[in-house]
This record gives sequence, structure tokens and C-alpha cells, in this order.
Amino acid sequence: MSQRCRFWGGVALIWLLATLADRLWWTLQGGVPAWDQADYLNSALDHGRALGLLPGGGWQGWNALLDLSPKIPPLASLVNGSVMAVSGGAPDQAAWSLSLWHGLLLIAVAGWGRRLYGPGFAWLACGFTTMVPALLELRTDYVLEMPLAALCTLALWRLDVWCDPSDGGRWNQVWGCTLAALAALLVKQSAFLVLTPAGLGALYVVLRRRGHWLRQAMLLPLMGAALLGPWLRHNWITSLGGTNRAVFESAAREGDPGVLSWASWFWYPRLLPEQLGVVLLSVGLSGLMLWWLHRHDPSADRAWSWRWLAINLLAAWILTTLSPNKGDRYIAPLLPMLLLLLTRGWWQWGLWWQHKGLRWMRPWLAAGLLACSPAGFSTQLERLGDRPRGPLQALVTAAGGANAAVPSRTLIVVPSTPDLNQHNVSYYGRRHGGHVVGRQLGGNDADRDPVLERADWVVLAEGDQGSVRKAARRLDRAVRRSGVFEQVKQFQRPKGGSYSLWRRRGNQPVSGPSFAERFPQLALGLAQGPAGLDPVFSAVALEHMLDGHFSYRQPVSLEATSRLQINPNDQQARWTLALLAVLANRPHEASEHFAQLQTLLPDNPWPAAYRSVVNLAGWNPWAAMSVADRAEKHHEEPVLRALGDLSGVLAGAVWRVPAALNSVPAAVTSVEAKLDSSSSDQEQTSN
Repeated sequence: MSQRCRFWGGVALIWLLATLADRLWWTLQGGVPAWDQADYLNSALDHGRALGLLPGGGWQGWNALLDLSPKIPPLASLVNGSVMAVSGGAPDQAAWSLSLWHGLLLIAVAGWGRRLYGPGFAWLACGFTTMVPALLELRTDYVLEMPLAALCTLALWRLDVWCDPSDGGRWNQVWGCTLAALAALLVKQSAFLVLTPAGLGALYVVLRRRGHWLRQAMLLPLMGAALLGPWLRHNWITSLGGTNRAVFESAAREGDPGVLSWASWFWYPRLLPEQLGVVLLSVGLSGLMLWWLHRHDPSADRAWSWRWLAINLLAAWILTTLSPNKGDRYIAPLLPMLLLLLTRGWWQWGLWWQHKGLRWMRPWLAAGLLACSPAGFSTQLERLGDRPRGPLQALVTAAGGANAAVPSRTLIVVPSTPDLNQHNVSYYGRRHGGHVVGRQLGGNDADRDPVLERADWVVLAEGDQGSVRKAARRLDRAVRRSGVFEQVKQFQRPKGGSYSLWRRRGNQPVSGPSFAERFPQLALGLAQGPAGLDPVFSAVALEHMLDGHFSYRQPVSLEATSRLQINPNDQQARWTLALLAVLANRPHEASEHFAQLQTLLPDNPWPAAYRSVVNLAGWNPWAAMSVADRAEKHHEEPVLRALGDLSGVLAGAVWRVPAALNSVPAAVTSVEAKLDSSSSDQEQTSN
């Protein structure tokens, strides 16, 4: 057997042993996925269905596929959904994708480790990677950090190979690092924090060396446009909004420390003893000090690669620290680099002992691995006891979940606990082709009447309600006392209390007109401009919670289309179809309807404003600028002027920046004034 085969065979053996330990953990755990985990499982299920690989779905085109990832890129969900089609949809079965991502991480660590020092060093680094508590936990936690860590490590390793002045600059190398970097960005936007320093370093290398390096570097923008472009164009607005909520709003809500405070700078370092284990960390750090003291001694270290690793680790750590939102797992993509560095510290101690004439290097390293293992496995044992458990599956089954023959239905989930929430209700309700989804209402008192009037199924809790507001508790009492719902069944919880499933009584039909009947009149409200937007989107947002399947869209669309066939100038039908296109993220279709409304309503500035906005949403700032500029000549509307300037800047007309700095604040002021006037009129009407 060749040396290369022995090396990768050793890596495969490490992966196999780690995977066996993971499967044992999944066998022993009897819990259910909590909030984030269930959300990612739902995303994998959605993408598997969209690819036609899982029951209850089928291929409906690229736009339908891109609709499924409005906030987070789709690559991990596409892979996970494909694995789910082979392994099964239960949480422990779906977790096989985590084992595959872990295998990719070990390949990256092994390849980089062999490059840094040699095969033995690489095996030791792989051993540590499988044992540290943080990464061991991520192998058995259905979140995105394991694929993110794997692809970021792979990208940084291959960038190291390509940028190396001694043997880099080859086309096969640039293809590898480019595809790995883009794949990391297609898993999660936070890959930018890890890869930006390496990208800037690679740019510096390219500008210094020029020639074929410059030609190879052009592969990144070309491949980026091909792979990232479709998702970014389709979802850039929702992605920005989701990033803002995840990074800034979450930081404020959770009380994370200010980015420049001492608490922020020490936030992640203080976690390292728990994440890596005290033994591994202390021995590794002391070994690095010993290495520094012997830095002038001859060694087998690859100096370029070590500098590349250390600089990128430090820079990416700083960028991650400067991110306002803090979380234990957000540092995970940097841990493989840190482990490679700490492994070098362990290796240095072995070399020191060997230099002293005590040829104990191999026993020393083996003993080190054994000494590091209790930290990770004790953490896993603790997690077994902390896993959320409860009657979730039985409750969803009672509501018809996971049964393709049961009609689509929405369960209003009032409590929010790790063992029962809207996300895991949807996951269990949609397996095996099922069509039951969960939605959470009760965040404010305005939810109470719509639930009583229109909801068919409600889930309540007796005992701990979880992370819900007082309004949710009031909704709970209202459902119980209303006489509108009857209790179907009660399910006991392991730690006390229960959950109960409630169904609307047969003699209590849904009151008032359906949302499909009200939708055309709501759409007409768009003609009022800002004053009409809030009622429209407030009603739509509430309906999407009451009806998680958006079943109103098809009958509304058919009715409006039929009206247009009779009368192409039907304004109500045009507003209806335009709003439907906006809600479905179809900017081109919406633009066509708004263009028709511009013709039908020459004195109304808002069709042009909406048309400009949807063109911006469709990544077409040139069309948005043209529409706004032409309309602004006929309407003295500050919003049109601002849209023209803003679109122009985004289209490359940098000379419009000064105008945009004036017009955008003026437009905001104008919109606020219109909203205040509308609110005053409504108050006077109500009085």
C-alpha cells in the first residue's frame, strides 16, 4: 500500500470511529429537535421536496426552488434534503448529512495538516478535531455550523496551496479554492467573516505577481456570478433583512456586549476551555510557547503555510468578534484552524521529549488523545439529559400530521418550548408527505379575535408556556373560555404539565368573509400610497400565520385573471395580481402589472413608485431609475425623486450620491407625514 493510501486510510478510520460514536449518541437520545434545529430540518425537507426527492413535492422550476431560501443560502439544505431522501426523514436519520459534512472537515484538516508538518501531525489534528466538545456537539446538532466549518476550512487550505509562492499558481488549485469558497458562502453569509481576510491576502498576492495569477483570479467573479448570482438576485432584499435581524436586532434583544467593549473582546476566548477542553488547550498553548522559544531550530514546518494560517485565524477572529451578535457556535468555523495551531503545540512537546533522549513521542501523543477525550464525551452525556422530550409526535399525529391523505391544515401553536413549538410541529406534520404546519400567534392581544374567528386547530399548554409573552397566556385563556373550540386530546409532558389539542366545534363556523374574498379590496388600498401599505401588509402577515399554506392565492389569482380576460383595464384585477406577484417574489410580473396601472391611473404616482421598487428587488436598478425619473417629471412626489437617485447610485451613477443624500431623507419625512395624517384621519373616523 502506498504512503498516500495509508494516510487517507487512517483519516477514513478516524472518521469511521467518530461516526460510530455519533450513531450511538443518536440511538441513545430520545429527544425532539428544538427551534433552530427544527427550522433547518424543515428547510432540508422543503428543498428535498422541491427537487422531487421526497414525498409531497416535485420540481416546479428554479424560482420555486429559490423561494425556499429567502434569508439563508440554500446549499446545505439542498445537500441535507438529498441525504434525507436516502437516509430517511427522522431526526437521527437526517443527521447522516452531519456525518458527511464532518467527513469533509476531516479531509480539509488532514490535507492542511499534512501540508503544515506531515502525515503524523495531520492524524493527530484529525483526532483532536473529532474529540473537542464544541465540534463533537455540532456533529450531533442539526445546525449549519458543521457544513460551514468544513467548507471554510477547505477553502482556506486550498487558498493556502494556490497562493504558495513555491508551488502555487496552478489552474487546478484555483478551481479548488474558488469552488470551496463559493460553497461556503452558499451555506451561510457569516462565511464572509472567515474568508474576507484570506480573499484580501489572495488579492495582494495576485497584484504583486500578476501574469497568469491575474488570469486565474478572474475565475472568482465569473464563478461567483454563476453560482451566487441567481440566489442573490432572487433574495437579496430578504437576505439583507434577515441578516439585520440575526446580527443587529438579535444582539440588541439578547443584550450582547458592545462590539468595542472588553466583554466583547473576551467573549469568545472565555469559551475556549469549555469548547476545546482544558487539557488540550493548556498543553497546546504551552507547547506553542516552547515552539516559539525554539523557532530558530531546524524543523519540518512549512513556514509559508503556518504564516497563512496564523494571519487568517487572527484576522477572522477579529472580524467575528466585531460582529454584534454573539453565540457559542458562531466561532465554530475558526476552531479547525485553532486546533491545527494547538496540535503544533502538542507536537512540539513530543519533539522536546524526543530531543531529551526520552523516545516517548508516540506514547505521549496517544496518552494526550486519551486525556482529551473525557471533556468531549462528558459534554455529550450531559446533552443526552438536556434533550427536549415530550409528546410532540403523538400530538401532531392526532392532528393528522405526517399523513399525505389528510388535507392541508394549520395548527396555531400558542406555547413556545424546546419540545413543542411552531417549527418542530411543522417538521413532524410534513414528514412522509404530510401537509400539517405550525404557526405561532399570541405575541400581542390583537391576535386573539382572529384566532377565535378563523382558526381551526389550536395547541395549548398546561403548566410551563415557554418563551411567550403575557398576551399568549391571555390567548390561551380566551380559547379555553370561548366555547368555540373543543379539546381533542391532552398529552402529558415528562417534566410535569401537559399539552392539549383543540379543534373548532362544528357549530362554530369561521365568521365573516374569507381572506380570498377580502384580498381584492385590500389590494386596492395600494393606490393610496404609504397610507394604504400598512393595512395591506398587516392583514397579509396575519393571514400567513392563520393559513400557513397561503391557500387564498390560487382562487384570488384565478378570479383576477378571469376578470382581466373580460376587461383588460380592470384596475382592481391589476392591483390584485400585482400584490400577489409582490408577495410571491415575482418582481418581473409585478412590474408588468404596475406598468399597466401607470397607464390606467396617469394622475397617481404610486404605480410608478411600486414599479421602481420591484425593479430594484429584481436586481434591475437601471430599469428602476428609468421608471422613477420619468414619473418624477409628471408628479411632484419626493418618493419618486428618492427612488430615482437611489436606483441611479446602485446602477453606477455615483454622481447622484449628493442628490440621494438629500432626496432619501426628504422622502422618509414625506412618508412619515402621510402616515401620521392617515392615523389622524382614522382616529377621527373612529371617534
